[in-house]
Amino acid sequence: MTAISYASTASSDQVMWSKVLALHTHVERQLTQALQRKHGIGLSEFRAMECLAQAADSELRMQDLADKIGLGQSSVTRLVGRLDAAGLAFRDLCPDDKRGVYAVITDEGRERYAAARSTYDEVLSSALNTVGAVPELARTVQALRSGV
Repeated sequence: MTAISYASTASSDQVMWSKVLALHTHVERQLTQALQRKHGIGLSEFRAMECLAQAADSELRMQDLADKIGLGQSSVTRLVGRLDAAGLAFRDLCPDDKRGVYAVITDEGRERYAAARSTYDEVLSSALNTVGAVPELARTVQALRSGV
């Protein structure tokens, strides 16, 4: 990880937010690479499968899934389409409201998620340890970890 410099004229909130963004960028990059390399899925796909695996009946309305993973409606539709093409999830119509569409995780999706979960945990911990060793970000990582 490269050293980060912050302008002395920036407010303390701006400096703090810049540190959080630097931390986020580094960790997300590490997670994305590991999940793609080891499990053939992206970070958004992992997060969608996590939400679906933890949901009642292993399904969520598409809008609820979009809200949980921070995507727009069209982006989550494309994401679920990719999961469907890979056999990891499928779309299902709401029996009571034909306009309601659900995303449902498959058994294969649940297995892929379970395998990827340990990779995610290991890489997350390692990435936070790496960033935590950078003097400019050590306190930020420490604050995040102590809040858990």
